[in-house]
Amino acid sequence: MGLEMAGFGCAAVIEIESQCCATLRHNRPTWTVIESDIRNVNGKDYRGVDLLAAGVPCPPFSIAGKQLGAEDERDLFPEAIRLIEEVTPAAVLLENVPGFAAAKFSHYRKRLLERLSRLGYEAGWKVLNASDFGVPQLRPRFVLIAIKSGRAQFVDWPDPCGYSRTVGRSLHDLMASKGWPGAAAWAERANQVAPTIVGGSKKHGGPDLGPTRAKRQWRELGVDGMGLADAAPTEDFPARGLPRLTVRMVARLQSFPDNWHFTGRKTAAYRQVGNAFPPLVSQAIGTAILKALGVTSPEGSPASGRPMHLFEKGAPYKGRCAAKAQNS
Repeated sequence: MGLEMAGFGCAAVIEIESQCCATLRHNRPTWTVIESDIRNVNGKDYRGVDLLAAGVPCPPFSIAGKQLGAEDERDLFPEAIRLIEEVTPAAVLLENVPGFAAAKFSHYRKRLLERLSRLGYEAGWKVLNASDFGVPQLRPRFVLIAIKSGRAQFVDWPDPCGYSRTVGRSLHDLMASKGWPGAAAWAERANQVAPTIVGGSKKHGGPDLGPTRAKRQWRELGVDGMGLADAAPTEDFPARGLPRLTVRMVARLQSFPDNWHFTGRKTAAYRQVGNAFPPLVSQAIGTAILKALGVTSPEGSPASGRPMHLFEKGAPYKGRCAAKAQNS
């Protein structure tokens, strides 16, 4: 969605989880959504698209996943390289957890960059914080951009937007929507950036806001992180109570607009939200890639000079296309 806001169209989305595919089809019925393991996808079917963006599985490089790297069966960077070789896109965007930037994976990163170089790309990586791009949570992420060598000199990493959006400012209207008398005071208390939202997986994690340390941080913001609520607190909720967030509230903290619907029950929907890459961050990165490719971003994107509102969606640029390959 962030790439769409930047100006890309969508050639295909590849996703292994059926519930995620249902969400994509519901929100974008015109998109080609392929429900499959990317190991089974022939990249030659999409040869020549402008961008291949991949959310490569994070557990092989996360602390929670024991950081097994290449020894983890969930490591799909080799498949990403295969797809890049088959698709031959003008640009590549790969995203992972900040743990991938750790010293223990320096050899792995070097080999990855060497493979991309042999395929004719110049690549660089950076750890970006979502809070620098108008997202009300810290959420550091490892981001790799690779461009065909002839245009690599035109790549400029996106600059921070210059302001921080807080939890209280982002969620005050939702917290007050059922008449809770403590909403205004709560918003003042929650006048900070949120800790990173953790979506969990099929094997680990449920509909709560993360490990013990994260729950303590949420409590300081006036939020009960032990679970999620089905609805906003009502007028009967104690004025000084600790409300729980709803899936819609968490989606806002990921910078999803309110009209983006997550299908499935609460746990399934929350995992989709928590494991997503914030649209406002990918919009900023996508805009930088478009500029490197020599394309002027459409009105409403960051490069156009008019900032995107947190919950406003820009019109997609129809002349180019992006292929996203994501495995949960």
